[in-house]
Amino acid sequence: MATQATTSPRITLRCATCGTWNRVRADRMHDGPKCGACSTTIPLDHPVLLDDATFDRVIAESELPVLVDFYAEWCGPCHMMAPAVDTLAKETLGSAVIAKLDTDQAPRTAQRFQIRGIPTSIVFRGGREIRRTSGAIPLAKLREMLH
Repeated sequence: MATQATTSPRITLRCATCGTWNRVRADRMHDGPKCGACSTTIPLDHPVLLDDATFDRVIAESELPVLVDFYAEWCGPCHMMAPAVDTLAKETLGSAVIAKLDTDQAPRTAQRFQIRGIPTSIVFRGGREIRRTSGAIPLAKLREMLH
């Protein structure tokens, strides 16, 4: 009989402190997982910051749905939507990954996904895009995107 430890979905994230890649079980996300190399806590109760170097691996190796908020620091609607994205990260801890990608800092990824307007929210499952919307949307619509 399989144990929960072997059947719990996993995500792969890079430690912001030392750069080591870590696999985290979904059922342990509430425990404040630590980096296997430097023991720094990997905070998962707020959006994970992605860039051109980390995007593909996080999306491809996550066994949970990943909602990515494509944004820019100068974007007013992005700032209006940010609290909803933060709340969603807290609400979905263990059942989804909520991430942010600054399109000005990660132009290759933004171009590859043809981000024409920001904010744009995309949900990925199994490494593939399954849902997309552009423009600032409320928390309820972000929740709907994950289902």
